[in-house]
Amino acid sequence: MTLRVGLGYDVHPLGADRPLVLGGVSVEGPGLLGHSDADVVAHAVADALLGAAGLPDLGAQFPADDDRHRDADSVELLRVVATRVADAGWSVVNVDVVVSAEAPHLAPHLGAMASALGAAVGAPVGVKAKRGEGVGAVGRGEAIVAWAVALLDAAEVPEGR
Repeated sequence: MTLRVGLGYDVHPLGADRPLVLGGVSVEGPGLLGHSDADVVAHAVADALLGAAGLPDLGAQFPADDDRHRDADSVELLRVVATRVADAGWSVVNVDVVVSAEAPHLAPHLGAMASALGAAVGAPVGVKAKRGEGVGAVGRGEAIVAWAVALLDAAEVPEGR
């Protein structure tokens, strides 16, 4: 068995006049600013998968200057990423995510996020929530940040990876 680990990270400021979407789930609160739906959780997962597979990052895959991706559903983009990872010869073993937000309270939404993300990547996804505890942009309620770690498996390492 050949294993690869990837780390993903994303941050977006709060303040958009649109729904707040985290891990594919609509959550009560102000939306995040960004080109797509700005789902920091889905973006972190996508970059973790891409990094582990040795593929270009999310911004290279779906450039912010390409209007085809304006307001895109980030879980749909994650499905595309998961397909590209599989096409490169890798399967997702699991993903673990931490999302940090001062508000809203995310605990009631973690199961739905894990389900939506797991369905998109075809593997178990764990999601945990933390607060900024008053520190930095997250603690001041100005932004939401997410980190993800993905484990991939390949029977044979794809050529050039």
